[in-house]
Amino acid sequence: MEIRDLTVDDLDAVLDCRTRAFGVLSGDDAASWRTMVTPLMPEGRYLGVFDGTRLTGAGRVNNYVQWWHGRPISMGGIAGVTVAPEDRGRGVGRMLMRGLLARCADLGHAVSALYPATTQIYRSLGWEHAGARYRVNIPTEALRLLQGRAGGGVPLRRVAPDDAPEIGKVLDRVYGATRASGPLMWEERLMRHWLTDDTDYCYLADDGFLAYCWDGGDLDVDNLVAGSEATARALWALVGSSSSVARSVTATVEPDDPLLWLLRERKDEHISATRWMFRLVDLPAAVAARGYPETVSAETVVAVDDPERPANSGTWLLSVASGTATATRVPPPAESHSVPHLTIGGMSALFAGVQLATLRRAGLLTGGTPHTDETLSSVFAAKPYLIDYF
Repeated sequence: MEIRDLTVDDLDAVLDCRTRAFGVLSGDDAASWRTMVTPLMPEGRYLGVFDGTRLTGAGRVNNYVQWWHGRPISMGGIAGVTVAPEDRGRGVGRMLMRGLLARCADLGHAVSALYPATTQIYRSLGWEHAGARYRVNIPTEALRLLQGRAGGGVPLRRVAPDDAPEIGKVLDRVYGATRASGPLMWEERLMRHWLTDDTDYCYLADDGFLAYCWDGGDLDVDNLVAGSEATARALWALVGSSSSVARSVTATVEPDDPLLWLLRERKDEHISATRWMFRLVDLPAAVAARGYPETVSAETVVAVDDPERPANSGTWLLSVASGTATATRVPPPAESHSVPHLTIGGMSALFAGVQLATLRRAGLLTGGTPHTDETLSSVFAAKPYLIDYF
């Protein structure tokens, strides 16, 4: 078997493989999928594994920006990973994922994320669980009541495809100001594509964005970002204005979404979480690009083992000050037991804010001291989430 870049001539074979793996797409969905993935092929973002001339598996690297503590990082979103049913168990998936990881590096992505269909293969190659996409169900009437005086004066306007650049600017401002960790931004081409869907209703404020649709007789809020109480009230109340028709709203929210503190009643919440996995592709570049708490200053050494990306392996001095950090390769210290040793999955989870106590008890970290544990937990503190599913 061999792995190679896919071209538009392979689209039918990829769609057949995808259908056999995930189920049949409607005619409109298949057309939308072709529109979405075709530009990725000349960019080297879609790979296939072939047995002779037959496609056995495929996957792509989406071009995203992902915020970490309020700073944008180039992220490769691994998606559309499919293996033909008759070729499962032959190592196709592992070969494909190694190729996609290498391609992330070639494309300049410092980090990578994916939604796993199964954990084992991704974990074995260095991805680790980091955060979730949170969904909550809310009575529509509860949202209608949020308008009040605080949200009444916020101007909202409908969004068209040409507003894609402005949406990006709004998200950048809000995620930067709120020190968000995890949410992503689609590239402008894809954002324009999604905004052509006339079944999604999108609105923009100076510090907020809303995208929602009807789901049967109820509503689904796919994306709602607000940088102030007034904008949060205005956007949620706009959704709630349909309370005479829709009884409930299913919404994608942050783990500590302001909505949950704005609601008049909050008792029995049912929040579902779809887990996603994360991996450092270029350790020093990712550390340098990430944001950190302004009040934390520290220097500590960590040792990392990454069999798939040897450039990430070794002993690193992490220096943090004034909201920025660097990772500099240093010789291993004489007393190696005092240095935290992490797998690349462990280091990726630490980067995403998973506490050292958790990593230690999960076997992703050995060595170190209570002091280094507390230092690293403070440096990388985060509660990551994703709004988008890909």
